Amino acid sequence: MRRPDAPVRAILGPTNTGKTHLAIERMCAHSSGVIGFPLRLLAREVYERVKALKGEKQVALLTGEERIVPPQARYVLCTAESMPVRTGRDDRPKEGPFPDQFAFAAIDEAQLGIDPERGHVFTDRMLRARGREETLILGSDTLRPIIRELLPEAEIVSRPRFSTLRYAGNVKLSRLPPRSAVVAFSAEQVYALAEMLRRFRGGAAVVMGALSPATRNAQVAMFQRGEVDYLVATDAIGMGLNMDVSHVAFAGLEKFDGRRDRRLTISEMAQIAGRAGRHQRDGSFGTLGLGGDEGATFSDEEITAIEEHRFRPLDFIYWRNPELDFTDVGSMIRSLELKSDDPLLRPAPEAIDLAVLKQVAQDPVVAAKRGVAARRLWAVCGLPDFRKVGPMHHARMVRRLFSYVGEGGHVPHEWFAAEVARLDNVNGDIEALADRLAGVRSWAYIAHRADWLADPAKWAERTREVEARLSDALHERLTQRFVDRRTAVLVRDIGARGSDALPVTVAADGEVSVGPEPIGHLAGFDFRVDPSARLADKRLLLAAAERRLGDELDRRAKSLVEAPDQTFELVIESDGRPAVGWQGNVLARLAPGRALLEPAIRTSRALDQLSAARRAELRARLETWLEAQVERNLRSLKKLGLAATDRSSSAGVRALAAMLGDAGGVLPRRALAASIAILEHDDRKTLHKLGIRLGPLDVFVPALLRPASQQWRAILQSVRTNQPMPALPPPGASTLDGEADARGAAFAYRRVGRQWLRIDLADRLASHAHKVRSAGGDQPVDSELATSVGLDEASVARLMDEVGFARSGEAWKWRGRRPPRREQRSAGSHAFAELAKLKT
Repeated sequence: MRRPDAPVRAILGPTNTGKTHLAIERMCAHSSGVIGFPLRLLAREVYERVKALKGEKQVALLTGEERIVPPQARYVLCTAESMPVRTGRDDRPKEGPFPDQFAFAAIDEAQLGIDPERGHVFTDRMLRARGREETLILGSDTLRPIIRELLPEAEIVSRPRFSTLRYAGNVKLSRLPPRSAVVAFSAEQVYALAEMLRRFRGGAAVVMGALSPATRNAQVAMFQRGEVDYLVATDAIGMGLNMDVSHVAFAGLEKFDGRRDRRLTISEMAQIAGRAGRHQRDGSFGTLGLGGDEGATFSDEEITAIEEHRFRPLDFIYWRNPELDFTDVGSMIRSLELKSDDPLLRPAPEAIDLAVLKQVAQDPVVAAKRGVAARRLWAVCGLPDFRKVGPMHHARMVRRLFSYVGEGGHVPHEWFAAEVARLDNVNGDIEALADRLAGVRSWAYIAHRADWLADPAKWAERTREVEARLSDALHERLTQRFVDRRTAVLVRDIGARGSDALPVTVAADGEVSVGPEPIGHLAGFDFRVDPSARLADKRLLLAAAERRLGDELDRRAKSLVEAPDQTFELVIESDGRPAVGWQGNVLARLAPGRALLEPAIRTSRALDQLSAARRAELRARLETWLEAQVERNLRSLKKLGLAATDRSSSAGVRALAAMLGDAGGVLPRRALAASIAILEHDDRKTLHKLGIRLGPLDVFVPALLRPASQQWRAILQSVRTNQPMPALPPPGASTLDGEADARGAAFAYRRVGRQWLRIDLADRLASHAHKVRSAGGDQPVDSELATSVGLDEASVARLMDEVGFARSGEAWKWRGRRPPRREQRSAGSHAFAELAKLKT
């Protein structure tokens, strides 16, 4: 029995007044206690807090789908429906170690007595749940006249809001301040808003009534940890969720209440808006600008009422008779529909349990149940419609369940196991996972009825495991779809200033990260966005890189300006164009310049991110490197250029040097025959000093036949003619087969039949033939040399023909030098002749 002086207090006030915290403190001061909450989520949150204070063994959690009851439990946190108050529905024996009456009792959010679906439960607990030593009724100030009339003995204590709540007007989604919650009233709109926030601000947590408590907890925790700065929710946010929200934005002010679309009441608006601000930190509320939608607009009256916490007092609450008549099913229904004599207690609209009872009672077999069987029927009808399928469909499951337990039997474990196994599937999209979670919550509720299952502990554990897996999978899907942590980090970083800016790091492999999140890869001076990034996010990543990589790029450029020549390298791009590179990355491309040996440098677009001064310094350094390469590998070619303009030399020397220099250092002798014919003895001496060899077949500079010189001659010619780089022969090769690239071979090889022969070797064979002829010999071919270099007989014959010998049987006869017909000219001679036509 409750002591006559045991106080009943009503702690009334707006949201954010610390009423729940007060109830926890008061309960922990007593030897035992119970608090009924409107949500399983809130009951679970407070359970964790009290468990930390009192120890795991002394605290119990009771909800429809979850029951944690240690043998020594003295403090119970539960949903309002699960409060251990003896009701007409509860046909079970007393559960656990709970006393007949707790020393302390409290009901939270008692103003929910006005809720059409659950209001009668909160009204019943407010009127009948009492603590032996103390009772608290927590709720909105709108409940004051109801408390005064129904509980005149209760002391009413007002609790003011700790912080100020102000109207902030209409805000576009793209300009929503951080730590905001957006409230919508349909799953489709919640998903659409979350998707837009992912694109604009890196993502949002999602909270809806259809999610499991575990999933909602995980989403809220993600918001609380600051992984995302935004939360999109249904009006489920308005009750029980304690979060660090600074602003609440309403995407709409109308909702479907199960019967019709209607505008939110001012109390409902205030309940949701009151989530903004915490303790002594002020908050704001407003509407969300969505494409000029003028529908979501607060009236002046509504704004004033919310800001000043002035709402119309409740003039009734919903009530349903708790004293049921179980004589038969008809009597039970009539007792449930019994009206109260008190005008403040309005008959509750037909809730889902009563609607289902009427559905199954249409079966004459069910309608005939009496006494204990009727009581069991009512308990089965209390199975919540977690799937939201409506009375008709939900009644089918209730009817089957009652067929097993109506006469004291148990649910077949085969059916139970098969249904849970069907739901134990973490594949699918968000909607599929949410639907399976709703289904498994029904089986979890059944598993916690010890009188409905033969082994309830086993099946409770099984459903808990499945629900946990599905909740984790749903949280993961929501995060994958609506959260881009990288974008969220960058959005915060772009708004940061000074020491608040996140550090940018470039790993050894070039990976660029801002704070903890990788945003792309820096190759040389070229930043490439992470390929896994969504297309819509790439612009943001590029903006972040441009903002944060300036110092790193400048440091790299300065380092290259001061670097030795070995730092740079020649790069042949995929299109065959030559370029200057660093660590495999293109810094600049070569373009036609004033002369063959003076190509221009065109820096790559990646260097445009550098300042103009730094880019000019780097271009000058690359030009210096290029000049050094030309000097090292084509010094003889440079000498030819100087000789061509040296007025102290004869006209014949200048002409020959000019033509030979333009051709890259190699020309067929017959192409220079006229110039050679006018050379004096001193001219030949001058040409010898220049390193020029006037061979029997070709005029060339032996120093330019080295592989490095061949490569650079090919590079400069390809740049000059704006053609791709030709394929060059292998370094040191004496002969090439006929399939070799003629453009690449022509720089150092002569075509002889089906083969190419290096020019200096062709010169040795031709010189040997002339020496033998001058000495009167009849074997002009140096067979040993020809064999060693790999010439076949046809190629030897072609070469001797070029020299002036014709084969007659086993002997060679001199037929004299004569210009061959055009069609007989070797491909190599033709290639060099073509090169000779190129002028700067």
